[in-house]
Amino acid sequence: MDLMGMMGKLKETQQKIEDTKNRLDTVLIDEQSNDGLLKVTLTANRAIKSITIDDSLLEDKDQLEDYLILTLNKAIEKATDVNQTELDAVTKMDMPMIPGMEDLFK
Repeated sequence: MDLMGMMGKLKETQQKIEDTKNRLDTVLIDEQSNDGLLKVTLTANRAIKSITIDDSLLEDKDQLEDYLILTLNKAIEKATDVNQTELDAVTKMDMPMIPGMEDLFK
């Protein structure tokens, strides 16, 4: 096993992971409530970019909170799936599997 070669590969993979994370800041995930009254946009890195609330939801605080929780959770789940898929692709493609290091890049 070439330790220097593996270290070089590790550094290269770390850079690709950082590049992927930066790119995921530009990937937008749109989600909305079933009736379209609440819309959210997140990056694939799970940063909220926008929330649009229909005026009718402003009359009922509890309903608005429920809408926010449900819609944000759906959007976060989608963003997490995209994020994980992209990062897994980089690590699986570029890294030799070293026992015990599977979770290093998650």
